[in-house]
Amino acid sequence: MQGAIARVCMVVAAAILNHPSLFPRENTTLPEQDEELMARMREHEERLEREQAKLEKELSKLDSKQEETSSEEGYSWYFWSAVSLVIFFTVEMCRVDADTEVRPVEDEDMLSESGSISPRTMALDKDILSSFCDKCTHTSAHENWRVREFVEGFADDLLESLRSARDREADMEVWDFVRIGSMFESWKVCKPLMCDLLVPFSPPDPHSFQYDLWCSPSSDVPPDMQGCGRIKVTRFGENEEGCLCGSANLGEDVLCLLHSRNDTLKVDHSPDELLCSRNTHLLAKDQVMKWFQISVTKAWGRISHKYDFEVTFRNLDASGALKIRFRSGKVIVMNIIPVVQLENTDAYFVSHFPSDCGSCPDPYWPLSLAVYERNLLKHFAKRLPQNSCHLHCLQIVTFLHRKQLGLTGESALTNYHLKTALLHLLLSKKPSAWGVRSLERRLQDVLSFLQRSLQEKRLNHALIGNSKVPKEVQLPEIIRKAEPVNLFRSLVLQRELHARTGRHFQEMLRNAPVLIQEYSPYLSNGRLHHSLDEGF
Repeated sequence: MQGAIARVCMVVAAAILNHPSLFPRENTTLPEQDEELMARMREHEERLEREQAKLEKELSKLDSKQEETSSEEGYSWYFWSAVSLVIFFTVEMCRVDADTEVRPVEDEDMLSESGSISPRTMALDKDILSSFCDKCTHTSAHENWRVREFVEGFADDLLESLRSARDREADMEVWDFVRIGSMFESWKVCKPLMCDLLVPFSPPDPHSFQYDLWCSPSSDVPPDMQGCGRIKVTRFGENEEGCLCGSANLGEDVLCLLHSRNDTLKVDHSPDELLCSRNTHLLAKDQVMKWFQISVTKAWGRISHKYDFEVTFRNLDASGALKIRFRSGKVIVMNIIPVVQLENTDAYFVSHFPSDCGSCPDPYWPLSLAVYERNLLKHFAKRLPQNSCHLHCLQIVTFLHRKQLGLTGESALTNYHLKTALLHLLLSKKPSAWGVRSLERRLQDVLSFLQRSLQEKRLNHALIGNSKVPKEVQLPEIIRKAEPVNLFRSLVLQRELHARTGRHFQEMLRNAPVLIQEYSPYLSNGRLHHSLDEGF
């Protein structure tokens, strides 16, 4: 009987020791795991059958010696055998559950195939990195401030010309521009010099905008439109409870105490005149871009005689994408983007992104938090060590990405993804980790973060639903409490795009040391190489 108990205990112990949490396996694929799992289950099943046969033999012997107690003991041994069997299969089911968490082989990191490299193993010379960053900083400080000054002055003149021809009763009202992007955040390195300006607009009186965010409690925005919203054009007073002056004829003798007589006499515009989608009151991006492009063209025609350069539309599908070419051949690119301000916040619904990231169909508008991102960088600039390396990291990565695009073509990776990776690391690391001597390690951190994000096909927005964002940034509460938004969602849905982006990133890592040395003004031995400006 003691031997039987020992055998049962051995079966239970074998099942427990077989648990995956004790001896996790690494670097396995699902097909191999399935074969091993079935083999183990067959082996354990045979072992249990043998143990059960031995138990039955011993029980039969005990029956001849102890007739009165044999029945109870037999049931007892059957009971313990059944318990051990249940425990075994329970543990095996736990193993199956644990195995399902392993990514299938086709979703595994294509960046870790044979012959690939890791950012941690990149050979980056500190002297060359320092020389590269010194030239970047000099170029940015020496030239960018003049470009910004010119662009701001020209944009003011252009928008003033646009407003001067506006029909106050019918046309959208255009407000002052808002500066965003790398040029105004001091990390722009690659040519052509590009400035991004947001231009808010609002509908003519007595109309207004109403907003339906994807994260609102009663939102009708579908789940695949995370980070977007809809904008409804409403007539002043038509949605106010208890006030009929906007929707009913009360006669000339009746006055509304909430709204003046002039408000009720405004001409009602059709949805087309208000730039809405067909048969709806939802603002349409394509209508807005068409209106804005026509308005900018007319505005430039009224002031072109004042300037000695040529202005053309760089992209006909993106209104306000202007290319300014001087007689000297120098080119400056401006992205004047029509946007709708989200109530009294610094968040804006944008008609399009310059990099075409985050695009979504009408009538859904992507929400830009670029102003809060700029404020976050300013927040860190006050707390990081003097001459911190965070912007240098971003400059190097964007430079490598830009050069790789010229070699392997377009991919899903954009400069905005690179900036998002940096913001995540700034939020997670101590300020002291970003000293000037830590440039190499932090650059490797940024590249490793991007590599891991590509592997997992997940790169969350740096601000949306992120509790680490400092309160000083004054992010709207509805955005802070929202669920995180995956900027790599397109990689989940499009396998070929994911594979192409992975190859692009792997090639970028492989070419990084050569590119940085090639475009550094001085080699590590101090010998003059060539100007950084030639490649930017």
